[in-house]
Amino acid sequence: MAARTSKKIRPRYPRDLREFISRLEDTGNLYRVTRRIEKNTELMPLVRWQYQGLPDAQRKAFLFENVVDGQKSFQCRVAAGVLGASREIYQMALGAEDGQVAERWADALSRPIKPRIVRSGPVKEVVLKEGEIGRPGGGLDLFPVPISNPGFDGAPFLTAPYVVTKDPETGVPNIGTYRMMIKGRDKTGMSISPAQHIGIHFHKCRLKGIPLQAAVVLGCTPAVGLASVTKAGYGQDEYAVAGGIAGKPIELVRCETVDLEVPAAAEIVLEGEIPTDYMEPEGPFGEFTGYIGGKMMNGVFNLKCVTHRREPILQMFTEGVPSESGVIRKMGYQSAIYKLLKYDCNIPSVIDVALHESSGSRKLVVIRMRKTNPAQPWQALQAAVALDPSHGKILIAVDEDIDPEDADAVNWALSFRMQPHKDVKITTHKFAGLDPSAAPPDTPHGEVRFPPPTGCSAIMIDATRPWPYTPVALPGKKYMEEAKAIWEKLGLPPLTPKEPWHGYSLGHWSKQNEEEAEMAAGGDYLKVTQRLEKAGIKT
Repeated sequence: MAARTSKKIRPRYPRDLREFISRLEDTGNLYRVTRRIEKNTELMPLVRWQYQGLPDAQRKAFLFENVVDGQKSFQCRVAAGVLGASREIYQMALGAEDGQVAERWADALSRPIKPRIVRSGPVKEVVLKEGEIGRPGGGLDLFPVPISNPGFDGAPFLTAPYVVTKDPETGVPNIGTYRMMIKGRDKTGMSISPAQHIGIHFHKCRLKGIPLQAAVVLGCTPAVGLASVTKAGYGQDEYAVAGGIAGKPIELVRCETVDLEVPAAAEIVLEGEIPTDYMEPEGPFGEFTGYIGGKMMNGVFNLKCVTHRREPILQMFTEGVPSESGVIRKMGYQSAIYKLLKYDCNIPSVIDVALHESSGSRKLVVIRMRKTNPAQPWQALQAAVALDPSHGKILIAVDEDIDPEDADAVNWALSFRMQPHKDVKITTHKFAGLDPSAAPPDTPHGEVRFPPPTGCSAIMIDATRPWPYTPVALPGKKYMEEAKAIWEKLGLPPLTPKEPWHGYSLGHWSKQNEEEAEMAAGGDYLKVTQRLEKAGIKT
């Protein structure tokens, strides 16, 4: 009788942020900081050091348990890096195995699970209405919101707010992550881009002459946070997408003062309204581009009610290049593009998609494919550039032997697998998406977002081989493997091979070529030269 193989069981998906933080600690992926940490000058610089000084595999999440503002202490902890300090942490948050992130996302987007309304939950442990919010120390003053870039940012910003709004016509909710500048105990800024789904809701409410109701979720089950950041189609309920990630319905409770629902096990929820007939400057703030963004006109959020768990945890993202938000955007956006191309646009030759963190995980898109006809790279490039008006500035299609994550490999393909006059196309009418190259810093905000007359642009490059090539110029695989064994016996430094690490055929290599190469490697290279002599001609 054949031995029975054990089936690997996926761990139960975490119900809330606290359960996931415990899982991070159990797996050695959490720093728990108990010493006093000043929220404006120490907290985020400490977190940022791991992005400036450690490789991805060594980064961890942080939980600060003793946060102060001068002499003021808070009954609130701060968590950072809990969704994307590293790719390993992101995979844990998604419930995905290594190498299965794109397919896990494709499954969640294709098989959403509707949320379930429940009567109450932990987020209702403390309920504070307008009278209590306005008191000294109340409202947003209850929470130790740190300054992300002390020395440059104009105020503390909420960097991981999952902002819930509804389409006023269809009632379908949207969850998006839009940074919010703290402007008082009952007021924040609200970044509203016309290209984002909240911008569509804002525009529809403005036409109706009504404010846009909003609920801001600060910390909850990772599935909601991942769905908030990733690009789902307009009109798709991100709560259902989050259910697809979790494999079960997300439990929601109704808000106290606005017609919206929020996760029952959320840490903190801010309820309020965004006026649609008023905007004011917000910033400066360190943006995803890696540069400080100047003051810009944005919406405002007027706080009406706060609900939270006892001793809540305030979740924060780091922004910039590199950063936690860069990892989260990268892993989610590239998975959304992968699904679009491979499954929705019927391009089965797409192998994977990579967004480079150095481009803010938005601007540089590399599509790896095993093309079967010359039209497929352009089908993929044009579909990807159309997905979002502010995403995708440099889009490159490469062959299956090019690692899309490796800038050196991509540069190799760009250098020797395309010709600019026939393999490059430029398209216009793109949004800037905070790209500082779009216009000088003092340009009016509307012109920065969409410089007249045709906005910003994107370049698409087919860097796939146009015909069969001669082999890659490296020793053959068996020779490299034999040499590696000798290397290790000699006790030389551990190797971390990157593709390509051996030569291989790219189609233009005959049986005679193979034979002569083996003859040379076997020491019979003079026989090869004799063949060459016979083929000589007088000139």
